[in-house]
Amino acid sequence: MHKSQVFFYLLASFLGGIFVASVFNISQTFIYAGLVTAIGLVGVFGYNKSFNGKFLLIGVFGIAFLFGVMQFNSADFDQDRLNVFTDLKAGGKGIEVVVNGYVDSEPTDRGGRQELVLRVKELMAGDRIVPLDDRVLVTVNNFPEFSYGDVVSAAGSLEKPANLSDFDYATYLKKEGIRTTMFYPTIRDEKWEMGSGTVEFFEKTKVGLYKKIFFVKKSFESAISRSVSEPNAAFINGILFGSRQNIPENLKEAFNKTGTTHILAISGYNIMIISWAVLTGLIFFFRRRTAFWISVATIILFTVLTGASSSVVRASLMGLLLLFAQGYGRLYDPKNSIILAGTAMAYLNPFVLVFDIGFQLSFAAVLGLMYLYPYLDSKFKAVSKLGGLKEITLMTLSAQVAVAPLLIYYFRSFSIVSLPTNVLIVPFLPASMLAGFITGLVGMVIPTAGNIAGWFAWAVTAYQIEIVKIFAGLV
Repeated sequence: MHKSQVFFYLLASFLGGIFVASVFNISQTFIYAGLVTAIGLVGVFGYNKSFNGKFLLIGVFGIAFLFGVMQFNSADFDQDRLNVFTDLKAGGKGIEVVVNGYVDSEPTDRGGRQELVLRVKELMAGDRIVPLDDRVLVTVNNFPEFSYGDVVSAAGSLEKPANLSDFDYATYLKKEGIRTTMFYPTIRDEKWEMGSGTVEFFEKTKVGLYKKIFFVKKSFESAISRSVSEPNAAFINGILFGSRQNIPENLKEAFNKTGTTHILAISGYNIMIISWAVLTGLIFFFRRRTAFWISVATIILFTVLTGASSSVVRASLMGLLLLFAQGYGRLYDPKNSIILAGTAMAYLNPFVLVFDIGFQLSFAAVLGLMYLYPYLDSKFKAVSKLGGLKEITLMTLSAQVAVAPLLIYYFRSFSIVSLPTNVLIVPFLPASMLAGFITGLVGMVIPTAGNIAGWFAWAVTAYQIEIVKIFAGLV
């Protein structure tokens, strides 16, 4: 077996371990027995070269598989520390505890309420103080309005998230490291200090840096809203930052009906489109290698500007993977590059492999772009490039075909207008994102110039929105 094949199956075994542990409860006894067996195979067949090498590989792959199981179980256990304080009742009411921490992501506006992801650093139950490092989803009223990094001391009862009738809400939160919720707690006036050993220097530095990033992001979104009329401004903020809360419900429904909701999320596919468009445009002015590194810097800047959340970082890694494939002409072994990226992400967060639909859709789209796109491109060689429009259209088609089985499996349906709608609007996605980005950037500095740039952003997005509405009306 070639070294590249061994590498592929080694990583596949690790991912297989994470997958099995995600679906089944693997006991410690099984893990220990498996490790003894696998290490025994490696020892016996590795020492005596006259034996069949297949058994040595089976032992090595078995160790990698069990390591994946242990990685998932370890992450699963790390999120269990609040369980002892969750769903505690006395006299039919939840027992109150106090959680101290800081807002760990941008608060979500849910109309009449806010949802905060609170990074809990300590919990107070009676006279007991427990140091922690867990995330809790806290629902509070709209006032006062919270921001990322705000220190919060909340008193209330902790509960496990309840699943909705048609949505596994608990699993959705689990992949974000959240297993506990708190509804409408009392926000204490007594301020908790972010210090006393519970928050390390680097964590405080990160919080301070992210507060500045989110401030710039909010200013950027406001500049777009001032320069472009609605709902186009909300659409631009959606495709740039994944922010959907200001998009009208009827427009959201139109995107759902046409299978185009994905463009309102920060996905590996979207970032790939950005990187491809930037790379293609820069090649006219710079050498390919220079254009490539400018494109890499653009993705990194985009990731930081959007807040560098875990989902955005994963999407950026996918975009960078494809960018390396395009920037250097090819990947030596595409399947190894894809599985290496997937393994790195699953190692950092084992829950994404089974519980994160966006992670799976991004990988499916990347597979379509790496394997199906070259085939389609060879079949349409006679067609003019049309300034890059042909390539983006074929990429869109490749990605849509690849993700279709997952969409059918998870959502039990597949819009018959999804393919034509995506083919008609996605090729213009780079233009709308670039126009929106320039509008926000210029609008932050010179509002009048931002209004002028906003006309171009409005024109491109008006076409896309109208196409979505037309096709949504057909189903």
